[in-house]
Amino acid sequence: MSLGPDQREPDVVDTVFAYFDRVMDAVHDRVLRPILLVGRFIAYGFILLMVALVIVAALVIGVVRFSTTYFFDHHVWITYLVVSALSTGAGLVIWRKRRPVALRKP
Repeated sequence: MSLGPDQREPDVVDTVFAYFDRVMDAVHDRVLRPILLVGRFIAYGFILLMVALVIVAALVIGVVRFSTTYFFDHHVWITYLVVSALSTGAGLVIWRKRRPVALRKP
C-alpha cells in the first residue's frame, strides 16, 4: 500500500531543512533582532539630533534677525550681546547643576 502525496514520510532533507530553519529563527530572534533594534535606535536618534540642531539654528537666526530689525534698530551688536548673555546664563545654570564624579550615585 502506498501513501498519497500529502501523507508521505518526511524526507531526510526536509528534516534537516526544518531543523536549520528553527535554528536560524532562534539565532535571528536572540542575536540579530536586538542588534537591529539598537542600530535602528542609533540611526533614528542621530537623525532626530540633526533635525533638532537645524531647528535650533533656524530659531536662533530668526530671533537674531527679528530682534535686530524690530527691537534694536539694526544694531546687531546689541542683539549679539543679548544672545551671548542668555547663552552664558544657561551655561552657568547647567554648570552649577553638575555633580563631581565621586558624588554621583552609581
